[in-house]
Amino acid sequence: MANIEDFLKLDIRVGEIIKSEEFKEARKPAYKVWVDFGCEIGIKQSSAQITEKYKLDELVGKTVLGVVNFPKRQIANFMSEVLVLGVYTKDGVVLISPDKNVNKGDKLG
Repeated sequence: MANIEDFLKLDIRVGEIIKSEEFKEARKPAYKVWVDFGCEIGIKQSSAQITEKYKLDELVGKTVLGVVNFPKRQIANFMSEVLVLGVYTKDGVVLISPDKNVNKGDKLG
């Protein structure tokens, strides 16, 4: 069972998607997204399997939460630097977003 110390190891931050592209080389349908986490962390890229619920043109400008302290992970020919968080539903993954205005780089706690 996980405990609070395990949770506190995760660095989960607010970011804004600034660019998105199809990820044709991925085995499962996915997008490449670039997320701006603010001055301290900067822009990081991620592979996101969110094609069932989102179109490319609606992602740019979206505020999301992401784990920024996992090791980089190579997916096909792309290096994923962060894990963008979402909820698995029967219809696809829904991204997690704050319901109030927050700043890029703000930390989940």
